Amino acid sequence: MSNKAIIKAATALIELCASKGFKIATAESCTGGLVAGALTEVPGSSAVFERGYVTYSNDAKQEMLGVAFATVDKFGAVSREAAIAMARGALRAAHADLVVAITGVAGPGGGTAGKPVGLVHFAATTSTGKGKLVHVEMRYGNIGRKKVREKSVLQALAMLKELAVKR
Repeated sequence: MSNKAIIKAATALIELCASKGFKIATAESCTGGLVAGALTEVPGSSAVFERGYVTYSNDAKQEMLGVAFATVDKFGAVSREAAIAMARGALRAAHADLVVAITGVAGPGGGTAGKPVGLVHFAATTSTGKGKLVHVEMRYGNIGRKKVREKSVLQALAMLKELAVKR
């Protein structure tokens, strides 16, 4: 991973979580494992990174994370509801303290009027603190697939850091 801002953010998160004894899991769709890749780029990440789920297809979201067919059918795979279900599913399936989920339309195609290219939903949650859950919707615009994915990785890392600091 070449983006220095991503590596800096991942390093800070790994160091913070290592100091607190936290484990991280990821559930990724449009980022295709880039958050997990950024975290595991950092030396010492094995003490923190538990596992990552790349659930690009709807079937993978349902089979690996337990996202209900009805959720995807009613709201779509790119939705607040899907991101939250992905995060909760990853938290149930993994031995982790912090989880982030990402689903979106990176482009260049696949967008619609209601769900344009650059729309990304994030959900992050913790295993304690009464299941604190944070949702963020970003509309990056049609800035190019690589940039949407890089910005999404930075957002996911920031959300995990925020939860780790508060916990």
